[in-house]
Amino acid sequence: MEDEKIIAGYDPTIMRRLLRYGRPYRMMIAVAVVALLFGISSELLLPVVIQRAVDNHLVVKYARIDDAAAARVELRSLDTSGAVSIGGSVYVPDNRLVAVSGVDRRQLEADGVLDSTRYYVFPFDSDTVALFDGRFDELTADRGVHESRTYAAIDASMLGGLSQDTLRAIRSHDLENLVRYAGLFVSLLIGVLVFTFCQIYLMALTGQGVMKDLRSELFSHTVAQRLAYLSGHPVGRLVTRVTNDVETINQLFTEVLINLLRNFALMLGSLVTLMLLNWRLGLVTIATLPAVLLLTIFFRRRAREAFRNVRLWVSRVNAFLSEHLSGMSIVQLFVQEERVNRQFTERNDKLLNANLSEMFVFAVFRPMIDLLSSVSIAVVVYFGASFVTSGLVSLGILIAFVNLIRRFYQPVMQISEQFTILQSAIAGAERVFEMLDTVERIPDTGTYVPGNTPSGKLDFDHVTFAYKADEPVIRDMTLSIDAGETIAIVGYTGAGKTTIASLLTRLYDIQHGSIRLDGVDIREYERDTLRTLIQPIQQDVFLFSDTIRNNITLGLDIDDDRLAEICTMVQADGFIERLPARYDTRLTEGATNISTGQRQLLSFARVLAHDPRIIIMDEATASIDTETEQLIQIAVERLMENRTALVIAHRLSTIKNADRIVVLSAGEIVELGTHEQLIARRGHYYNLYRLQYQESPASSNTTQR
Repeated sequence: MEDEKIIAGYDPTIMRRLLRYGRPYRMMIAVAVVALLFGISSELLLPVVIQRAVDNHLVVKYARIDDAAAARVELRSLDTSGAVSIGGSVYVPDNRLVAVSGVDRRQLEADGVLDSTRYYVFPFDSDTVALFDGRFDELTADRGVHESRTYAAIDASMLGGLSQDTLRAIRSHDLENLVRYAGLFVSLLIGVLVFTFCQIYLMALTGQGVMKDLRSELFSHTVAQRLAYLSGHPVGRLVTRVTNDVETINQLFTEVLINLLRNFALMLGSLVTLMLLNWRLGLVTIATLPAVLLLTIFFRRRAREAFRNVRLWVSRVNAFLSEHLSGMSIVQLFVQEERVNRQFTERNDKLLNANLSEMFVFAVFRPMIDLLSSVSIAVVVYFGASFVTSGLVSLGILIAFVNLIRRFYQPVMQISEQFTILQSAIAGAERVFEMLDTVERIPDTGTYVPGNTPSGKLDFDHVTFAYKADEPVIRDMTLSIDAGETIAIVGYTGAGKTTIASLLTRLYDIQHGSIRLDGVDIREYERDTLRTLIQPIQQDVFLFSDTIRNNITLGLDIDDDRLAEICTMVQADGFIERLPARYDTRLTEGATNISTGQRQLLSFARVLAHDPRIIIMDEATASIDTETEQLIQIAVERLMENRTALVIAHRLSTIKNADRIVVLSAGEIVELGTHEQLIARRGHYYNLYRLQYQESPASSNTTQR
């Protein structure tokens, strides 16, 4: 596994490209954003509901304004909404006076317009008189109570002298309204719950959908690439692209984007609400924010470095584990357990230190934010208390400010972490798009589809091929293979034998010359048609961790009778019938629950089921135990019946009966003929045969006879 790459910062180009994958889910995203806004609005309304309940019905007091005196003075900035007229005076709720400056208020009191005494106003009727235990006339005479037909006002200082029953009765309308506010508060809480659920659920659906689409696109893009691309990239890297990198993009949609939007909206909404409630106290709150912003910027950089270091060492530990667990047999055979354990301990300690460094950053950052939050609350309470005393701020507003400040600081700690995840997601997206932008495919521009079953005649016409420029593997090769002919290809390692199989199936394209099937260049065939007509049996048989049936059919619709017939033809029925679930037996990863020879027989059955016209056997009989070799030979003969066959082998005993033998050396055909002809020439083939069997020329001639 390669080291994780984390780019230096935000890349708008990658982000725009990434957001295009959200277009199919734009309705869900839109609903999630709407739910987010409603959820935040509901959350911000909670402190406002508390403020209204406190100011209007819990600690409500009224200021008395004399009508006659008010007519002589211009009342500036005085909000008289909610005021009640009793006699010749107007009683204004105390919380309506917070907009009046201290200078104006003192001037109004000096002019006799505003009474410094505070009153409590309540609905008044004949039944209310009885609540005062016969003291109503006395209180009225002392001007403690002022009355009208519908309302009465009592000096707020006298409320403490009333009985509990009287107090509860005259404040019954406040109790009723407090119950309504409590209901509203619970409704808002439920709204926050519902809207938050919708937002999280819809964004999770979006993230999973985007991840599914990206995985599908990556996989389909990868399987269409030419073999040179796939062999040039470690499997672990390709798997990491489709899994880990796509998962970071899922985090971008489910954890970062929507939460960043939510956190910024919550912070902005808190500040706006603070300023709307009281601009004076709002300015005091804003004055405490610069320290928070500087601290967040500083720790965001430190968190990014710590996060990068953790990902780096996670990657290195995973790579070490993957490599050494795969090669554990070598570690144990060469008694390297102690050395490997020491190396792993060193890497593990580095990962531990990286994790501790990351934890240290956040262990310092979070308490610092908590401290600044507490300091900000303390500053607001200090100034707010003086404002409450001077009548510039109501108690409810002060309580609301404390709640809103807590809501403002809540997302601050998350934003730094989310920016770090955002950068990791951008880096993951960059790697994914780099893979998607790399197009190395065999062109599939052919349109030719044979009308009848091809005979299987092959022609190599001056074919030249190189994996790397100026390093040809096949050099000016010309060869004609008749339909139904069996051609064996031999040569030293690196002569180009296996390359021929890859060229016939167009896993690679030749640079010069042409390869024709029944007189038609293979590049003019549809690629799928060509690979249906020409199929290889490889030396290293690959079987999926699936049932034997599915490994043979590979999606073909073959009934049980035909499947059994195919397996009988290739001598695979014997061991299959002995398995617990027969054709439905599930193979383990690497098919380790069956032998090498049995895996080879299954590969023969797979090719026979797909019925190609041309078979390429690439070392297909190598590494076979002696007990299975006879079955393999019978299966090979059945496979070759009425088909053109190319047999690539080092075991020369397996190709003696081939119609012709092609001897390759450095990518060129150096000899061509039957086994007997080539032995008689005493050339390259003779040397290969002699070296393999350690025989003298005389014994070789005896063997051939």
